[in-house]
Amino acid sequence: MKFAYLQEPPFCFTDASGLVVGCDVALAKRICQMLGLGAFSPVEAEFAELLPGLVDNRWDMTTGLFISDERTRLVDFTRPIWSLPDGLMVAKNNPLRLEGYRSLALHPSAVLAVISDQVQHQTALQNGVPPNRVRIFATQAQAAEAVAKGMAQAYASVAMAHRGYIAQRADERLDVVEVPASEKQPAAGAFALAKGNAALRERIDRCLSDLLGSPWHRKMMIECGFSDEDVDRLL
Repeated sequence: MKFAYLQEPPFCFTDASGLVVGCDVALAKRICQMLGLGAFSPVEAEFAELLPGLVDNRWDMTTGLFISDERTRLVDFTRPIWSLPDGLMVAKNNPLRLEGYRSLALHPSAVLAVISDQVQHQTALQNGVPPNRVRIFATQAQAAEAVAKGMAQAYASVAMAHRGYIAQRADERLDVVEVPASEKQPAAGAFALAKGNAALRERIDRCLSDLLGSPWHRKMMIECGFSDEDVDRLL
């Protein structure tokens, strides 16, 4: 199985020994083993290439992505593998006292960083952030660097992804603000597969039904920084 991933801890990342690890990687690898699909082969990609790579048969499955109507026109999704709130990565101690998208929109000079094609871009616009104050980046590292250097006052993504990034960089002067449910409810993410292979999707979903919430899964997710409450949203 060729598995496309991003450098986005705790979901997927390369550890100090050079291994690709993370909760999405561990789950995908376990499914690969359960289905007897042969070697598990992680392939690093940029976010914008994940879905085109499925369409072009460059890989078989991607790391977890938020499910949207637009994306389901291009690819198929498995059952959800996590359901998580958005978050804003901000400078240490949150100098603008941001509480979410709407409070950022009220600051006339505050710039928001987003990743190309991620759903947080549209969520920010829906919550009043002006388009001319949104800066688009290709990777998590680039967007986080923009906040660290003061080029942007916040970076919107999944709150857990922000925490994972900061946990690996203790010297970074960054914090995380969780977006309130009044602005965005926790959203479901799933593995993405190319269209036209319903049999594989059904087999993967059967594996997920057995794995999600199991003692192995809970232990793995806790080790990656999630809570039992995070896991329970899936059940």
